[in-house]
Amino acid sequence: MDERRTVRVSKYLAKHLRHQPERIGLAPDAAGWVEIDALIAAAADHGFPFTREELDHVVAANDKRRFAVEGTRIRASQGHTIPVDLQLPPAVPPAWLYHGTVARNLDAIRAEGLRPMNRHAVHLSADRETATRVGARRGRPVVLSVDAGAMHRDGHVFRVSANGVWLTDAVPSRYLRFGDGRG
Repeated sequence: MDERRTVRVSKYLAKHLRHQPERIGLAPDAAGWVEIDALIAAAADHGFPFTREELDHVVAANDKRRFAVEGTRIRASQGHTIPVDLQLPPAVPPAWLYHGTVARNLDAIRAEGLRPMNRHAVHLSADRETATRVGARRGRPVVLSVDAGAMHRDGHVFRVSANGVWLTDAVPSRYLRFGDGRG
């Protein structure tokens, strides 16, 4: 499977597992799972056929591990805009987590902190490199440091998805460090 096809199938899966399953007639369960056979059939019925082998390749080759397969089911690991309960248990975060963004968002972030926007949770990275890649999708990246240790001590709940993305409801600005350092 060539890289262009891998990217197209991955984007199709993300769109329909995270955001618009109803558009192709899918009805995920409460945790976001759909039957793989139903997904493949729905995609074919809506003009985007792919094989089980292509799906397996996309799941295995995706460096961000965006999708999880469990038996005969698949779901997006996080990033949903549809109602889902990923059933992730609370987890103790590392002392620092990171968030990639771009400069044009900084004034709003300083004023309001990090909010989930149209997603269910704020997404945080365990390392600066990943946060840099995330921020670079929208332009020149700016990496914010999140004092996750202090947030956790203050009662904020964190969860970690199957692909290592840390999730929390919001990050108040007092827990953010702007610039290259933590302080």
